[in-house]
Amino acid sequence: MDLELVTVGSELLLGFTLDTNAAEIARALASVGARVTTRTTVGDSEPAIRDAVAGALRRTGLVVVTGGLGPTSDDVTKKAVAGLFDAPLELDQQYLRRLEQRFARLGRGPMPPSNRTQAEFPRGATVLPNRRGTAPALWLDGAPGTAVLLPGVPHEMRALLREELIPRVRSLVEARHETPVTTRWRTLRTTGTTESAIASALADLEAGLAPVTVAYLPGFSGVDLRLMVSGLREPEADAALHRAAERVLPVLDAHYYGEGDTDLAMVVLDQLRARRMRLAVAESCTGGLIGARITAIPGSSEVFAGGVVSYADDSKVRDLEVPGSLLEAHGAVSEPVVRAMMAGAARRFGVEASVAVTGIAGPAGGSEGKPVGTVWLAARAGGRDRAVLRRFPGGREAVRQRSAQAALDLLRRLLSGVRAERR
Repeated sequence: MDLELVTVGSELLLGFTLDTNAAEIARALASVGARVTTRTTVGDSEPAIRDAVAGALRRTGLVVVTGGLGPTSDDVTKKAVAGLFDAPLELDQQYLRRLEQRFARLGRGPMPPSNRTQAEFPRGATVLPNRRGTAPALWLDGAPGTAVLLPGVPHEMRALLREELIPRVRSLVEARHETPVTTRWRTLRTTGTTESAIASALADLEAGLAPVTVAYLPGFSGVDLRLMVSGLREPEADAALHRAAERVLPVLDAHYYGEGDTDLAMVVLDQLRARRMRLAVAESCTGGLIGARITAIPGSSEVFAGGVVSYADDSKVRDLEVPGSLLEAHGAVSEPVVRAMMAGAARRFGVEASVAVTGIAGPAGGSEGKPVGTVWLAARAGGRDRAVLRRFPGGREAVRQRSAQAALDLLRRLLSGVRAERR
């Protein structure tokens, strides 16, 4: 079943806000066999919204619109779409009372008059309750087709998508097909290698994965591979993905560390927890990124003892007991210094595992021998340690993010008994 998406908001059109709603909606719809053929973004303009929705309805007969349902003057989505369906806006007294009671319950005083518009709905529309906000979703059926209006606030949209829209779309798909088909995917996460290296390794394999296709998604943290299949029933699609993954994973080898949205920090924490080890970090150029990645994982306090951001040389000496003679002889970005930082962190926190990073993130500070992007990493676990040199491309943020990921990867490989790749 084909449909289109229209996202509304001048902030999206101008690039001030990233449109995450459309991506989430498209993935969710694909999982129940509904294919998004076109995504359109328009500003807070009634004519622009009307034209975008009318075009989508002409092409597919079904459109999902998100945004423009708030109480302010620039929220004109309902009015624009109601006109297409010849369904004037009417005040729903029962919903108005609910809004007023909501404001009273939250202790916000009387409801502002502008919120009254959120109780106005196109005649004949089905109101889909929003338990997390004041703007409900709306489902309109009529001569032009079917239009679904969702609020633009991401957490409200996400809940309505899951609780209201997806069950209804699944029913539509099942009604149109005796054997409903779907789009399914698996995301395999890799790090420590490049997009081109993975593509070359899989070149002779890809054609044999059909009907599964492979997409390469590179980023600072590594390369994600999305295996995807469309047009099959769910059990057949899952089986095809399983067969494809079984063929791809051996090629990815030690670069593979998880699936979906798995964070490498979570993998490392699980490894350490299984070995009953605690971890400390010593960071220079990453400025706390490694610690932030680790502490973003719920339950990390079981494993993570703490960290030191020793950005300046005197901090390395004072807080990590790095000998000043090493800094003078080799410089802060060197193997002897990163090893001393690693040892200092383990000693300071009394732990069995530690990781350290020091480098030149740029844009200044580089030299002929140590250009911008030069980074030394070291890791220790259970009496074994490793130190490696990396040279990362990109600007300051790219170097910092890649350094944090590489430090976690070095520790993962050390714990797994896999050699550290030089790249």
